[in-house]
Amino acid sequence: MGQSNLLKTPHPQTFISLEMPNSPIYSGSAEHIAGVDEVGRGAIFGPVVAAAVILPESCLAELSAAGVTDSKLLSARKRQNLAHHIQRVAIAHQIALASVKEIDRLNILQASLLAMRRAVMGLKPLPQLCLVDGNQPIPGLEIEQYPIIQGDRRFLAIAAASILAKVWRDQFITRLAARYPHYDLANNKGYGTATHRLALQNYGASRHHRGSFRPCRPQSCELTQTADS
Repeated sequence: MGQSNLLKTPHPQTFISLEMPNSPIYSGSAEHIAGVDEVGRGAIFGPVVAAAVILPESCLAELSAAGVTDSKLLSARKRQNLAHHIQRVAIAHQIALASVKEIDRLNILQASLLAMRRAVMGLKPLPQLCLVDGNQPIPGLEIEQYPIIQGDRRFLAIAAASILAKVWRDQFITRLAARYPHYDLANNKGYGTATHRLALQNYGASRHHRGSFRPCRPQSCELTQTADS
């Protein structure tokens, strides 16, 4: 589908720009607009997770005032509180993921886009327009979409999706931390910190590590044993 035109003109169904919080900037016929974002692309452990969220126009100013922005700019506690707020007021929200096997088979970009597509298609109702974080359109999505670079810092709907995805993924990785204590997952959330990389050298990779990523390859890990043995 073609990309939408974003115009600085009023429209009955609008979304808030974080750059211009009082300016409705979308002109078109979309009744439901979804923000879409993913988290975990740079991690070396665990799935990539995407969220899609449709927000009611009546709650946009409220969410903006509450501090909804790019999840990376927020503390864990603030993200958690905002996630509850977003879930409470959203018309629809959906989490989806692409597994480690899919990441290794497809590559991380295509797996991220797959997770985004799954999140969007899980929404009920389906949106008429998707605002997608990044510079890549979602392949195979038969819904009008608009990729936006740094969209999670520019548009409220995308920022809300980034918060939902981040909170869900962090909770998922924290649950796995008890099973894989060597990797310090509760602190690094699956990212390749020095402690995590050292653990890979000492204990090898688990089945949740991304084998296509250089730090997780056997020659990089210098396996002494596998973590799942």
